[in-house]
Amino acid sequence: MAKRKYYLSKSTFLKGLQCEKALYFHKHHYNLKDEITEAQQAIFDQGNLVGELAHQLFPGGINCQPEVFYEYNKALASTRQALDHGRPVIYEAAFFFNGVFVYADILVEDEEGWKVYEVKSSTSVKEVNIQDAALQSYVIEQNGIKLKDVCIVHLDNTYERDGEIEVEELFIKTSVLSEVKTLLPRIPKEIERLKTVIDRETLPEKSIGAYCSSPYTCDFMGQCWGHIPEDAVFDVGNLRTKKKFELYDQGIILIKDIPDEFELSDKQRMQVEGVKNNTSYVDSMRLNQFLDDLHGPLYFLDFETMGSGVPLFDRTRPYQQIPFQYSLHVQEADQIKHFEFLAETDGTDPRISFIKQLILDCGSEGDILVYNISFEQSKIEELIQVFPDYQVPLEGIIRRLKDLMIPFQKGWYYTPEMKGSYSIKQVLPALVPELSYKQLNINEGGTASSTFAAMANGTFEGDYDQTRKYLLEYCKMDTYAMVEILRFLRDRVD
Repeated sequence: MAKRKYYLSKSTFLKGLQCEKALYFHKHHYNLKDEITEAQQAIFDQGNLVGELAHQLFPGGINCQPEVFYEYNKALASTRQALDHGRPVIYEAAFFFNGVFVYADILVEDEEGWKVYEVKSSTSVKEVNIQDAALQSYVIEQNGIKLKDVCIVHLDNTYERDGEIEVEELFIKTSVLSEVKTLLPRIPKEIERLKTVIDRETLPEKSIGAYCSSPYTCDFMGQCWGHIPEDAVFDVGNLRTKKKFELYDQGIILIKDIPDEFELSDKQRMQVEGVKNNTSYVDSMRLNQFLDDLHGPLYFLDFETMGSGVPLFDRTRPYQQIPFQYSLHVQEADQIKHFEFLAETDGTDPRISFIKQLILDCGSEGDILVYNISFEQSKIEELIQVFPDYQVPLEGIIRRLKDLMIPFQKGWYYTPEMKGSYSIKQVLPALVPELSYKQLNINEGGTASSTFAAMANGTFEGDYDQTRKYLLEYCKMDTYAMVEILRFLRDRVD
């Protein structure tokens, strides 16, 4: 490989297509990259697991990826050796042409000729996957390999595990050859354009826009969005991205500066007026009706779920959300008790233990308050479908569910500190500022889910016992938050 200071790869090519500024940052100021969250890392790990499993679609291949990913020359040499020796299946085949380096997930030669398979951990083919495949195909063919087909290999979300994973059933191979052929004539021009971006001496001037999060969330958001203050137009709840940037492009950054004539929904207008006038809104009549309709003893329930691209248990599908944990506060008169469940990660399906303990802890009478009823209800309904022996007690729990999110979702109570959101993560600090998720080691659902999934699939590398305590603390905070939010509402309307 000829020496060059900076190369393009599939990932940096796609980054440049999304935003030239992000590409320049990546090549010249990599140290400014946003920190990868645990949830993001879990997505990367998921992709690696899926990619390795997909090799079984074409067994017996040789893997050309070196121990150190960026040892490109070793990868190129291994690939050339495999090709020279007539190896029909090559994993991570490496190719280089005109300053562009690519790894092909799976390269196969059959009776029809060479075919390339790009593996994705998603359940469908996206436009960005085709752009990825087009660059890959261009570089491979410039190395003298004529491709008879180009396929995206992705997960089939209708596949249900029953015993050992059936790899041929788990994956779908979708040909994108025609789409790639359409894009190929543009690839050389895009390569040269992005090389020019990399070779610039100064950062490209580019304002923030909808492309900052599409098709991927940019990992330099911290650099470009640092000038956006709190209570900005981007914080207006449920306002379409296009309308947010319509305001921003007019120089309107703060919510308080949104013109009165700008089209907003009633709830959005409530938020804007709340910021402008520092006022809260209380619909005492509807709040009282909601509170009067609660019948004790009161249960406060929250589930945590996890999904895996490769199903871990029988009767589960890719990314199906599997309950693995709950917290339950029970309030009767002035007494509050707490119950909790966290599944083991010993390879057994957590759902039966979850169901049995949930039925026991929820008793037989009293309303069960949840936050966003559609989530818990749908998860219990899924459990009934798979485990019909528990239908009667689980349906009894469903009938007792009531949604504590309703007063905030409907706008019966609103304060500017909620920032246009009725998420419990925003409502709790707005109403009960002495409580916060920030001090928790695990403080949001995505991290809880990915952490438990890593424990379950054997990729977790942290302190197992301590992390289980962190999971319990997080879920407990969710239900204690509901206890305190209900107390706040009662104090506010009494």
